[in-house]
Amino acid sequence: MEVFKFRAYIIGGLLILGAVFFSGFYIGDQSGKHSIAQSIILNSTSTDETIDFAPFWKVWNAINEKYIPTNSTSTNSVVSNQTRVYGAISGMVDSLGDPYTVFFPPVEAKQFSQEIGGQIEGVGMEVDVVDGVLTVISPVKGTPAYNAGMKTGDKILKINDTITTGLTTQQAINIIRGKKGTSVTLTVSRTEIKDPFQVTMVRDVINLPTVDTDTKGDVFIIKLYSFSAISPNLFRDALRSFVQSGKSKLIIDLRGNPGGYLEAAQDIASWFLPTGDVVVKEEFRDPNDEQIYRSKGYNIFNDQLKLVILIDGGSASASEILAGALHDHGIATLIGAQSFGKGSVQELVQITSDTSLKVTIAKWLTPNGISISHQGLTPDIAVKLDEDAFKKGNDTQLNKALEFLSSK
Repeated sequence: MEVFKFRAYIIGGLLILGAVFFSGFYIGDQSGKHSIAQSIILNSTSTDETIDFAPFWKVWNAINEKYIPTNSTSTNSVVSNQTRVYGAISGMVDSLGDPYTVFFPPVEAKQFSQEIGGQIEGVGMEVDVVDGVLTVISPVKGTPAYNAGMKTGDKILKINDTITTGLTTQQAINIIRGKKGTSVTLTVSRTEIKDPFQVTMVRDVINLPTVDTDTKGDVFIIKLYSFSAISPNLFRDALRSFVQSGKSKLIIDLRGNPGGYLEAAQDIASWFLPTGDVVVKEEFRDPNDEQIYRSKGYNIFNDQLKLVILIDGGSASASEILAGALHDHGIATLIGAQSFGKGSVQELVQITSDTSLKVTIAKWLTPNGISISHQGLTPDIAVKLDEDAFKKGNDTQLNKALEFLSSK
Protein backbone atom coordinates (compact mmCIF):
# COMPACT_ATOMS: atom_id res chain seq x y z
CA MET A 1 0.00 0.00 0.00
CA GLU A 2 1.41 3.36 -0.95
CA VAL A 3 1.84 6.35 1.27
CA PHE A 4 -0.69 8.90 0.07
CA LYS A 5 -0.82 12.60 0.77
CA PHE A 6 -3.86 14.79 1.23
CA ARG A 7 -3.76 17.32 -1.60
CA ALA A 8 -6.02 20.26 -2.51
CA TYR A 9 -9.65 19.14 -2.27
CA ILE A 10 -9.93 16.25 0.17
CA ILE A 11 -13.18 14.37 0.46
CA GLY A 12 -11.53 12.20 3.07
CA GLY A 13 -11.18 8.46 3.43
CA LEU A 14 -8.65 5.68 3.48
CA LEU A 15 -6.76 3.61 0.99
CA ILE A 16 -8.05 0.04 0.58
CA LEU A 17 -9.78 0.25 3.96
CA GLY A 18 -13.03 2.02 3.17
CA ALA A 19 -14.66 5.45 2.66
CA VAL A 20 -14.02 7.85 -0.18
CA PHE A 21 -10.70 9.11 -1.52
CA PHE A 22 -9.84 12.47 -3.04
CA SER A 23 -9.59 14.12 -6.44
CA GLY A 24 -8.98 17.44 -8.19
CA PHE A 25 -5.32 18.07 -7.41
CA TYR A 26 -3.54 21.29 -8.42
CA ILE A 27 -6.52 22.34 -10.48
CA GLY A 28 -5.29 25.91 -10.61
CA ASP A 29 -2.03 24.86 -12.28
CA GLN A 30 -3.43 22.57 -14.94
CA SER A 31 -3.92 25.11 -17.73
CA GLY A 32 -0.25 26.00 -17.86
CA LYS A 33 0.85 22.41 -17.79
CA HIS A 34 -1.51 21.49 -20.61
CA SER A 35 -0.21 24.32 -22.78
CA ILE A 36 3.37 23.06 -22.41
CA ALA A 37 2.33 19.51 -23.26
CA GLN A 38 0.37 20.70 -26.30
CA SER A 39 3.37 22.72 -27.46
CA ILE A 40 5.58 19.63 -27.27
CA ILE A 41 3.11 17.50 -29.25
CA LEU A 42 2.10 20.05 -31.86
CA ASN A 43 5.49 21.69 -32.43
CA SER A 44 7.74 18.78 -31.43
CA THR A 45 9.85 21.12 -29.32
CA SER A 46 10.05 22.33 -25.74
CA THR A 47 12.33 24.66 -23.83
CA ASP A 48 14.32 21.64 -22.56
CA GLU A 49 14.78 19.44 -25.60
CA THR A 50 13.59 18.62 -29.07
CA ILE A 51 11.15 15.72 -29.16
CA ASP A 52 10.54 13.83 -32.38
CA PHE A 53 6.94 12.58 -32.50
CA ALA A 54 7.25 11.44 -36.12
CA PRO A 55 7.73 7.75 -35.15
CA PHE A 56 4.59 7.88 -33.01
CA TRP A 57 2.44 9.21 -35.84
CA LYS A 58 4.04 6.83 -38.35
CA VAL A 59 3.03 3.89 -36.16
CA TRP A 60 -0.44 5.41 -35.65
CA ASN A 61 -0.98 5.78 -39.40
CA ALA A 62 0.42 2.33 -40.15
CA ILE A 63 -2.10 0.82 -37.75
CA ASN A 64 -4.91 2.81 -39.36
CA GLU A 65 -3.91 1.70 -42.85
CA LYS A 66 -2.80 -1.89 -42.35
CA TYR A 67 -3.83 -3.50 -39.07
CA ILE A 68 -6.45 -6.23 -39.05
CA PRO A 69 -7.30 -8.17 -35.87
CA THR A 70 -6.52 -11.89 -36.03
CA ASN A 71 -9.01 -12.90 -33.35
CA SER A 72 -12.10 -11.90 -35.29
CA THR A 73 -13.45 -11.97 -38.81
CA SER A 74 -14.97 -8.52 -38.33
CA THR A 75 -12.99 -5.29 -38.78
CA ASN A 76 -15.44 -3.71 -36.32
CA SER A 77 -13.37 -5.20 -33.49
CA VAL A 78 -10.46 -2.85 -34.26
CA VAL A 79 -9.41 -1.04 -31.09
CA SER A 80 -10.86 2.46 -30.85
CA ASN A 81 -8.67 5.54 -31.25
CA GLN A 82 -9.35 6.56 -27.64
CA THR A 83 -8.27 3.16 -26.33
CA ARG A 84 -5.06 3.49 -28.33
CA VAL A 85 -4.43 6.90 -26.77
CA TYR A 86 -4.87 5.36 -23.32
CA GLY A 87 -2.47 2.60 -24.35
CA ALA A 88 0.10 5.18 -25.43
CA ILE A 89 -0.22 7.00 -22.11
CA SER A 90 0.17 3.73 -20.22
CA GLY A 91 3.29 2.93 -22.24
CA MET A 92 4.76 6.33 -21.42
CA VAL A 93 4.07 5.79 -17.71
CA ASP A 94 5.47 2.24 -17.81
CA SER A 95 8.69 3.56 -19.36
CA LEU A 96 9.47 5.24 -16.01
CA GLY A 97 10.10 1.82 -14.48
CA ASP A 98 8.26 2.83 -11.29
CA PRO A 99 5.66 0.24 -10.20
CA TYR A 100 3.90 2.86 -8.06
CA THR A 101 3.23 5.29 -10.93
CA VAL A 102 0.19 4.02 -12.80
CA PHE A 103 -2.27 5.42 -15.37
CA PHE A 104 -5.87 4.36 -14.82
CA PRO A 105 -8.11 4.23 -17.93
CA PRO A 106 -11.87 4.43 -17.23
CA VAL A 107 -12.44 0.81 -16.11
CA GLU A 108 -9.31 0.69 -13.96
CA ALA A 109 -10.00 4.17 -12.55
CA LYS A 110 -13.45 3.02 -11.45
CA GLN A 111 -11.99 -0.10 -9.86
CA PHE A 112 -9.39 1.96 -8.01
CA SER A 113 -12.10 4.33 -6.82
CA GLN A 114 -14.07 1.38 -5.49
CA GLU A 115 -10.96 0.02 -3.80
CA ILE A 116 -10.26 3.20 -1.88
CA GLY A 117 -13.99 3.66 -1.35
CA GLY A 118 -14.19 0.48 0.69
CA GLN A 119 -16.24 -1.53 -1.81
CA ILE A 120 -13.61 -4.23 -2.17
CA GLU A 121 -14.45 -7.74 -3.27
CA GLY A 122 -11.40 -9.94 -3.52
CA VAL A 123 -9.13 -12.15 -1.45
CA GLY A 124 -7.58 -9.62 0.95
CA MET A 125 -3.84 -9.34 0.48
CA GLU A 126 -1.35 -6.68 -0.52
CA VAL A 127 0.81 -7.64 -3.50
CA ASP A 128 3.64 -5.94 -5.37
CA VAL A 129 6.13 -6.72 -8.11
CA VAL A 130 9.48 -7.32 -6.37
CA ASP A 131 12.53 -7.97 -8.55
CA GLY A 132 10.22 -8.72 -11.45
CA VAL A 133 8.11 -11.27 -9.56
CA LEU A 134 4.58 -10.75 -8.22
CA THR A 135 5.00 -11.10 -4.46
CA VAL A 136 2.67 -11.18 -1.47
CA ILE A 137 3.50 -8.30 0.87
CA SER A 138 0.88 -9.05 3.46
CA PRO A 139 -2.29 -11.16 3.71
CA VAL A 140 -4.86 -9.48 5.93
CA LYS A 141 -6.15 -11.28 8.98
CA GLY A 142 -9.56 -12.89 8.55
CA THR A 143 -9.65 -12.64 4.75
CA PRO A 144 -9.76 -15.49 2.19
CA ALA A 145 -6.03 -15.07 1.50
CA TYR A 146 -5.15 -15.26 5.20
CA ASN A 147 -7.46 -18.22 5.82
CA ALA A 148 -6.00 -20.04 2.80
CA GLY A 149 -2.51 -19.78 4.30
CA MET A 150 -0.96 -17.18 2.00
CA LYS A 151 2.22 -15.72 3.53
CA THR A 152 4.40 -12.64 3.23
CA GLY A 153 7.06 -13.38 0.60
CA ASP A 154 5.01 -15.89 -1.41
CA LYS A 155 5.70 -15.58 -5.15
CA ILE A 156 2.62 -15.74 -7.37
CA LEU A 157 3.56 -17.43 -10.66
CA LYS A 158 0.08 -17.72 -12.19
CA ILE A 159 -3.37 -16.29 -11.56
CA ASN A 160 -5.76 -18.92 -12.89
CA ASP A 161 -4.22 -19.56 -16.32
CA THR A 162 -2.47 -16.19 -16.62
CA ILE A 163 1.31 -16.21 -16.13
CA THR A 164 2.25 -13.21 -13.99
CA THR A 165 5.62 -12.53 -15.63
CA GLY A 166 5.41 -9.09 -17.24
CA LEU A 167 2.21 -8.06 -15.45
CA THR A 168 2.18 -4.78 -13.56
CA THR A 169 0.96 -4.81 -9.97
CA GLN A 170 -2.30 -3.20 -10.99
CA GLN A 171 -2.89 -5.67 -13.82
CA ALA A 172 -2.38 -8.55 -11.41
CA ILE A 173 -4.73 -6.99 -8.86
CA ASN A 174 -7.40 -6.58 -11.54
CA ILE A 175 -7.24 -10.30 -12.29
CA ILE A 176 -7.15 -11.46 -8.68
CA ARG A 177 -10.04 -9.25 -7.66
CA GLY A 178 -13.58 -10.31 -8.52
CA LYS A 179 -17.15 -10.73 -7.37
CA LYS A 180 -17.96 -12.22 -4.01
CA GLY A 181 -18.55 -15.95 -4.26
CA THR A 182 -16.35 -16.49 -7.30
CA SER A 183 -13.03 -18.32 -7.01
CA VAL A 184 -9.48 -17.63 -8.09
CA THR A 185 -6.59 -20.09 -8.19
CA LEU A 186 -3.01 -18.94 -7.63
CA THR A 187 0.10 -20.92 -8.46
CA VAL A 188 2.52 -20.09 -5.66
CA SER A 189 6.23 -20.56 -5.03
CA ARG A 190 7.41 -20.53 -1.40
CA THR A 191 11.03 -20.64 -0.27
CA GLU A 192 10.65 -23.53 2.15
CA ILE A 193 8.63 -25.68 -0.27
CA LYS A 194 10.44 -27.33 -3.17
CA ASP A 195 7.75 -27.26 -5.87
CA PRO A 196 5.15 -24.63 -6.78
CA PHE A 197 1.66 -25.37 -5.49
CA GLN A 198 -1.86 -24.11 -6.10
CA VAL A 199 -4.09 -22.19 -3.70
CA THR A 200 -7.76 -21.71 -4.53
CA MET A 201 -9.70 -18.98 -2.73
CA VAL A 202 -13.31 -17.87 -2.84
CA ARG A 203 -13.54 -14.08 -3.12
CA ASP A 204 -15.46 -12.15 -0.51
CA VAL A 205 -16.18 -8.60 0.64
CA ILE A 206 -13.03 -7.44 2.40
CA ASN A 207 -13.57 -5.63 5.68
CA LEU A 208 -10.18 -4.83 7.13
CA PRO A 209 -9.54 -4.47 10.86
CA THR A 210 -7.68 -1.39 12.08
CA VAL A 211 -6.65 -1.81 15.73
CA ASP A 212 -6.63 -4.67 18.24
CA THR A 213 -5.35 -4.57 21.83
CA ASP A 214 -4.13 -7.26 24.20
CA THR A 215 -2.09 -7.66 27.37
CA LYS A 216 0.63 -10.12 28.29
CA GLY A 217 1.54 -9.81 31.96
CA ASP A 218 2.76 -6.26 32.53
CA VAL A 219 2.94 -5.47 28.78
CA PHE A 220 0.21 -3.76 26.78
CA ILE A 221 0.03 -4.64 23.05
CA ILE A 222 -1.47 -2.54 20.26
CA LYS A 223 -1.79 -4.30 16.92
CA LEU A 224 -2.18 -1.72 14.13
CA TYR A 225 -3.31 -3.17 10.81
CA SER A 226 -3.33 -0.03 8.67
CA PHE A 227 -2.84 3.73 8.56
CA SER A 228 -6.31 4.76 7.47
CA ALA A 229 -8.24 7.97 8.04
CA ILE A 230 -9.73 6.52 11.23
CA SER A 231 -6.50 4.96 12.51
CA PRO A 232 -5.37 8.00 14.57
CA ASN A 233 -8.63 8.09 16.56
CA LEU A 234 -8.66 4.33 17.12
CA PHE A 235 -5.00 4.40 18.14
CA ARG A 236 -5.74 7.22 20.59
CA ASP A 237 -8.48 5.10 22.15
CA ALA A 238 -6.05 2.18 22.44
CA LEU A 239 -3.48 4.45 24.11
CA ARG A 240 -6.14 5.60 26.57
CA SER A 241 -6.72 1.97 27.51
CA PHE A 242 -2.96 1.54 27.89
CA VAL A 243 -2.68 4.53 30.23
CA GLN A 244 -5.70 3.41 32.25
CA SER A 245 -4.12 -0.03 32.64
CA GLY A 246 -1.28 1.51 34.65
CA LYS A 247 1.34 -0.39 32.67
CA SER A 248 4.56 1.22 31.43
CA LYS A 249 5.59 -1.32 28.81
CA LEU A 250 4.11 -1.14 25.32
CA ILE A 251 4.41 -3.14 22.10
CA ILE A 252 3.16 -1.65 18.84
CA ASP A 253 2.78 -4.52 16.38
CA LEU A 254 3.19 -3.31 12.79
CA ARG A 255 3.83 -6.72 11.27
CA GLY A 256 1.86 -7.19 8.06
CA ASN A 257 0.80 -3.52 8.07
CA PRO A 258 1.18 -2.31 4.44
CA GLY A 259 0.79 1.38 5.30
CA GLY A 260 -1.67 4.06 4.23
CA TYR A 261 -1.83 7.78 4.89
CA LEU A 262 1.34 9.65 5.79
CA GLU A 263 -0.70 12.03 7.95
CA ALA A 264 -1.94 9.10 10.05
CA ALA A 265 1.65 8.03 10.76
CA GLN A 266 2.54 11.62 11.69
CA ASP A 267 -0.40 11.87 14.08
CA ILE A 268 0.37 8.56 15.80
CA ALA A 269 4.07 9.43 16.14
CA SER A 270 3.05 12.70 17.82
CA TRP A 271 1.89 10.82 20.93
CA PHE A 272 5.51 9.91 21.62
CA LEU A 273 7.50 12.94 20.42
CA PRO A 274 7.82 16.56 21.60
CA THR A 275 6.48 19.38 19.46
CA GLY A 276 8.65 20.02 16.41
CA ASP A 277 10.56 16.74 16.37
CA VAL A 278 10.96 15.45 12.81
CA VAL A 279 8.71 12.51 11.92
CA VAL A 280 9.67 12.21 8.26
CA LYS A 281 11.35 14.26 5.54
CA GLU A 282 10.16 14.37 1.94
CA GLU A 283 12.43 15.05 -1.01
CA PHE A 284 10.78 16.22 -4.21
CA ARG A 285 12.01 16.62 -7.78
CA ASP A 286 13.13 20.13 -6.88
CA PRO A 287 15.51 19.79 -3.89
CA ASN A 288 14.39 23.24 -2.72
CA ASP A 289 10.90 21.84 -2.15
CA GLU A 290 11.88 19.52 0.71
CA GLN A 291 9.04 19.18 3.19
CA ILE A 292 9.43 18.15 6.80
CA TYR A 293 6.59 16.61 8.81
CA ARG A 294 6.98 17.30 12.51
CA SER A 295 5.39 16.01 15.68
CA LYS A 296 2.24 17.76 16.82
CA GLY A 297 3.57 17.33 20.35
CA TYR A 298 0.87 15.30 22.09
CA ASN A 299 3.86 13.61 23.82
CA ILE A 300 1.98 12.21 26.80
CA PHE A 301 4.66 9.76 27.92
CA ASN A 302 7.70 10.28 30.10
CA ASP A 303 11.05 8.52 30.14
CA GLN A 304 9.52 5.62 32.04
CA LEU A 305 7.83 4.29 28.89
CA LYS A 306 9.43 1.12 27.49
CA LEU A 307 8.43 0.70 23.84
CA VAL A 308 9.02 -2.05 21.29
CA ILE A 309 7.82 -1.95 17.68
CA LEU A 310 7.45 -5.27 15.90
CA ILE A 311 8.18 -5.21 12.14
CA ASP A 312 8.54 -7.76 9.36
CA GLY A 313 8.60 -8.00 5.57
CA GLY A 314 4.94 -7.01 5.44
CA SER A 315 5.57 -3.71 7.27
CA ALA A 316 5.67 -1.08 4.55
CA SER A 317 5.19 2.56 3.75
CA ALA A 318 3.55 4.43 6.66
CA SER A 319 4.54 1.56 8.98
CA GLU A 320 8.16 2.28 8.15
CA ILE A 321 7.63 6.00 8.67
CA LEU A 322 6.30 5.46 12.21
CA ALA A 323 8.87 2.80 13.12
CA GLY A 324 11.73 4.80 11.61
CA ALA A 325 10.74 8.00 13.39
CA LEU A 326 10.40 6.49 16.86
CA HIS A 327 13.58 4.46 16.38
CA ASP A 328 15.68 7.41 15.20
CA HIS A 329 14.54 9.48 18.19
CA GLY A 330 15.51 6.69 20.58
CA ILE A 331 11.93 6.06 21.68
CA ALA A 332 11.45 2.53 20.34
CA THR A 333 13.44 -0.66 19.90
CA LEU A 334 12.71 -2.52 16.66
CA ILE A 335 12.31 -6.29 16.90
CA GLY A 336 11.43 -8.79 14.17
CA ALA A 337 12.52 -8.99 10.55
CA GLN A 338 13.60 -6.55 7.84
CA SER A 339 10.73 -4.30 6.72
CA PHE A 340 9.57 -4.09 3.11
CA GLY A 341 11.30 -0.91 1.94
CA LYS A 342 8.61 1.34 0.43
CA GLY A 343 9.99 4.86 0.62
CA SER A 344 8.00 6.89 -1.87
CA VAL A 345 4.88 9.06 -1.84
CA GLN A 346 2.15 9.02 -4.46
CA GLU A 347 -0.45 11.57 -5.48
CA LEU A 348 -3.68 10.87 -7.37
CA VAL A 349 -4.12 13.29 -10.29
CA GLN A 350 -7.43 13.51 -12.15
CA ILE A 351 -6.64 13.44 -15.88
CA THR A 352 -10.17 13.42 -17.30
CA SER A 353 -13.57 12.91 -15.69
CA ASP A 354 -13.07 9.14 -15.85
CA THR A 355 -9.29 8.61 -15.92
CA SER A 356 -6.55 9.32 -13.38
CA LEU A 357 -2.82 9.05 -12.77
CA LYS A 358 -1.26 7.78 -9.57
CA VAL A 359 2.20 9.33 -9.70
CA THR A 360 5.23 9.19 -7.44
CA ILE A 361 5.98 12.76 -6.37
CA ALA A 362 8.53 12.34 -3.58
CA LYS A 363 10.72 9.99 -1.60
CA TRP A 364 10.87 10.11 2.15
CA LEU A 365 13.69 9.86 4.65
CA THR A 366 13.73 9.01 8.36
CA PRO A 367 14.60 11.84 10.80
CA ASN A 368 18.27 10.80 10.55
CA GLY A 369 18.12 11.18 6.76
CA ILE A 370 18.01 7.45 5.99
CA SER A 371 16.14 6.26 2.89
CA ILE A 372 14.56 2.84 3.33
CA SER A 373 13.66 2.35 -0.34
CA HIS A 374 14.36 -1.25 -1.36
CA GLN A 375 16.37 -2.29 1.71
CA GLY A 376 13.81 -1.42 4.40
CA LEU A 377 14.39 -0.93 8.13
CA THR A 378 16.76 -3.26 9.96
CA PRO A 379 15.51 -4.40 13.39
CA ASP A 380 17.70 -3.89 16.44
CA ILE A 381 16.96 -7.48 17.38
CA ALA A 382 16.42 -9.78 14.41
CA VAL A 383 14.05 -12.67 15.07
CA LYS A 384 12.69 -15.04 12.44
CA LEU A 385 9.08 -16.06 12.91
CA ASP A 386 8.82 -19.81 13.49
CA GLU A 387 5.86 -20.65 11.27
CA ASP A 388 5.21 -24.09 12.79
CA ALA A 389 5.32 -22.70 16.31
CA PHE A 390 3.09 -19.77 15.28
CA LYS A 391 0.38 -22.15 14.06
CA LYS A 392 0.35 -23.61 17.56
CA GLY A 393 0.00 -20.19 19.16
CA ASN A 394 3.70 -19.63 19.87
CA ASP A 395 4.75 -16.27 18.38
CA THR A 396 8.56 -16.25 18.49
CA GLN A 397 8.87 -12.57 17.54
CA LEU A 398 6.33 -11.44 20.13
CA ASN A 399 7.99 -13.68 22.70
CA LYS A 400 11.35 -11.99 22.06
CA ALA A 401 9.73 -8.57 22.51
CA LEU A 402 8.18 -9.69 25.80
CA GLU A 403 11.51 -11.11 26.93
CA PHE A 404 13.29 -7.88 26.04
CA LEU A 405 10.78 -5.73 27.93
CA SER A 406 10.89 -8.01 30.99
CA SER A 407 14.56 -7.07 31.40
CA LYS A 408 13.77 -3.36 31.46
